[in-house]
Amino acid sequence: MPHEEHGGPVAGRRSTRFLTTGCLTALVVLIVVLTAGLSWLWYADRHAGTVNGERRQRAVSSVLRQARADAEATARSLDASGDGDVDRLTGVIARHTASPLITYDTSRHTFTALLARQAVYERLGVVPGGGSDMVSRCLEVTYSRPDGRGWTPKVTVRDDDVCRPATEIGHMARLAGTRIAGLAGHELTRGAVQKALDPTGALRTYSVTSVTRTKDTAVVLVRISSRDRTAGQCYRVTRPVTGPAADRPSVTAAAASSC
Repeated sequence: MPHEEHGGPVAGRRSTRFLTTGCLTALVVLIVVLTAGLSWLWYADRHAGTVNGERRQRAVSSVLRQARADAEATARSLDASGDGDVDRLTGVIARHTASPLITYDTSRHTFTALLARQAVYERLGVVPGGGSDMVSRCLEVTYSRPDGRGWTPKVTVRDDDVCRPATEIGHMARLAGTRIAGLAGHELTRGAVQKALDPTGALRTYSVTSVTRTKDTAVVLVRISSRDRTAGQCYRVTRPVTGPAADRPSVTAAAASSC
């Protein structure tokens, strides 16, 4: 039998067994590491989902809690006004709630305000820097006097679609205030304001009914309609026309009962 030299077939077989064992060990280690990593990701994702769900629910609760508090405060202001004038009461509700759409039911003597409220909360991510998210609720707030004396508020959550026309009208009311603020004092006429709000005359979302001037201010009454024409709200837009404030006028736009 020939003599096997050092480093021959025997050494080769040993080297092969060593490499095979090393590969298997490395593969086992890799599987363990991947399994542990996937398990951690699964746990982290599940934990983040639970935490984010809790934070989202707290945000929703804060929206509703604030809405009820605002409704109670508005009702107290309605009581304190001691007024039965619908337009003035509409103004009270508009100031306290910032609702862009307020209607009055003459048969039930009830005001209804529609508004969307939001709250931001921080999201927990699987990796650092989860960012923030927002919840939004469409709220219908009614104010009635069932006993003929004190105003009673009721807050109801509605579908988001219900608030879309109101949100749209609110945006257009702010735009109207900006455009009226940009007019010169001598341009505050019904025709000029109508042209500023609807330059092409094709929108049909703004209808200026009157412009009333006093010594220091101009008051524009305009009806603003949603683009789908399903809702409309009269607004009283007030801006100064004389004095230092007229150079950089601060314009207020408040919902009114009629125009």
